Amino acid sequence: MDGFSPEEAEMPLDAPGRRRLPVLLRRAWYGLNQAFRRRIAGMGLTPDQFTVIRTLLEAEPDGLTQKALANAMSSDPNTIASLLERMEANGLVQRRPHEKDRRANRVELLPVAREKYKAIRDEAIGLQSHVLEQLPEAEREKFLEQLETIAGACRGLSDPRQ
Repeated sequence: MDGFSPEEAEMPLDAPGRRRLPVLLRRAWYGLNQAFRRRIAGMGLTPDQFTVIRTLLEAEPDGLTQKALANAMSSDPNTIASLLERMEANGLVQRRPHEKDRRANRVELLPVAREKYKAIRDEAIGLQSHVLEQLPEAEREKFLEQLETIAGACRGLSDPRQ
């Protein structure tokens, strides 16, 4: 059984009585983002800034270009540029010209960003754990694997080269 009642299986995918992927993905993302925002409100970072810091920490030691950061975060370059401007003004990152590509900037973390990340990381882990605990333990990794498949399919559709 696929989880649908026989009536749901006969309905069009966009019927009001059916679960709809865009609505559920947005509801999940928005709820998670808002919960994280509330939990870290007094710590001087937004969820997006935390994601930038985590992405840079997990990247190569010399930092990432803005374009590579946008790709890693599944965001558009203009949003990343605006986010980095605010982070640079707050002393969290520095951008410097790329050593081989004069059109690109390489983004590096400053020490205060690393400190803030350490202070907030446990909140992020706790929130993720709480959400995943809503599923039976045996299904959590499978859910994440399936979500990764959906994310890849969506990313493939948004690629203008496709």
